Amino acid sequence: MQLYWMPSPFNLIEEDRQQKGGEKRSETAGRWQQDSMQKMLTIIANVLRGGASRNAASMVASSRSYADFTPEATFDIKKVDLHRLEEGPPLTATLTREEGLKYYRTMQTIRRMELKADQLYKQKIIRGFCHLYDGQEACAVGIEGGITLSDHLITAYRAHGYTLTRGGTVREIMAELTGRRGGIAKGKGGSMHMYTKNFYGGNGIVGAQVPLGAGVALACKYLGNDQLCVSLYGDGAANQGQIFETYNMSSLWKLPIIFICENNQYGMGTSVERSSASTEYYKRGDYIPGLRVDGMDVLCVREATKFAADHCRSGKGPILMELQTYRYHGHSMSDPGVSYRTREEIQEVRSKSDPISMLKDRMLSNNMASIEELKEIDIAVRKEIEDAAQFATTDPEPPLDDLCSHIFANDQPFEVRGATPWTKLTSTS
Repeated sequence: MQLYWMPSPFNLIEEDRQQKGGEKRSETAGRWQQDSMQKMLTIIANVLRGGASRNAASMVASSRSYADFTPEATFDIKKVDLHRLEEGPPLTATLTREEGLKYYRTMQTIRRMELKADQLYKQKIIRGFCHLYDGQEACAVGIEGGITLSDHLITAYRAHGYTLTRGGTVREIMAELTGRRGGIAKGKGGSMHMYTKNFYGGNGIVGAQVPLGAGVALACKYLGNDQLCVSLYGDGAANQGQIFETYNMSSLWKLPIIFICENNQYGMGTSVERSSASTEYYKRGDYIPGLRVDGMDVLCVREATKFAADHCRSGKGPILMELQTYRYHGHSMSDPGVSYRTREEIQEVRSKSDPISMLKDRMLSNNMASIEELKEIDIAVRKEIEDAAQFATTDPEPPLDDLCSHIFANDQPFEVRGATPWTKLTSTS
């Protein structure tokens, strides 16, 4: 007899329940996998979209430079105080987009370069005298915007900014600060003695550059080349007797020279009110016409310099400019800068009159640039400074044999006595 197994009704019910539960579990698992995949695809899409939008923003910023940006704008600028002049510079200044971007980049480069110099000095990589220019960037950039590179310029020891605007590179300036062979003066000048074509330093003796500038202006007049010389000094040097002697000679001979007093309010640690019986430095020339200018506004400085340059080139003789500016650092790196002024004073100037912020706000509010575009400039400037600092710390120092070279230009080599009578060095041009 053959036996057959017959499923129990209870077994059939249980199998059916398990089958349906499995189907539900499979359906739930499938739905979960589908949801997870969808979420993952959404995340990937967002990431790609973010990168694309950043690239698009960059592309839009670059494409907008040809279409959507304002190519030129006119701004009201502060009225200039006049001495012995019936009329002065205009009360408005026109700025093109290209000029604005150029000024912004140059001022940012000076600012970042000086901050890096501060860092390297505190690390004892830069030694000796070091006078920083941050805060006064509008002076150097504005002056350069009002003259040409064929004109001549001489200044005191706060010279890093002018070395850059006159054609030096960040790399050369930083290497000079660290005393390396690749420096702009071959590592032998340091912070106070940098030179480029038509730029005569960088002078360490207070006020001594002013009569030298008159000599350059005399050469310009003698040669009849329609060039001029800008001779800069600070409020701390303004009481030097040699400056008044130079005023006199320059006026007698009608030399094409612009005397510029960069009044940053403090001569070393002494305020102008404590050092000068008269703080109206633009009137110090007496018989020489003068201008008092907002030195924190690059456009104001540029327009005043153009006016002064036209005055000189027309044969009227010298003119005097006082640029009212402010330095954020102390007089030099040995001066903390807060023993004779408060931190609040410095911060107030930064917040209300910073030259870079002023230009940036003008350009953004008049659609002459985008925030992204200016950020790209900032990033590029930081990279340039970091690369220059790397070079300045790795480039070799000049050998001792180069110590006496470049005393004369285009001269035959000659022997120079060293520190002792039996030490001989050779000087080559």
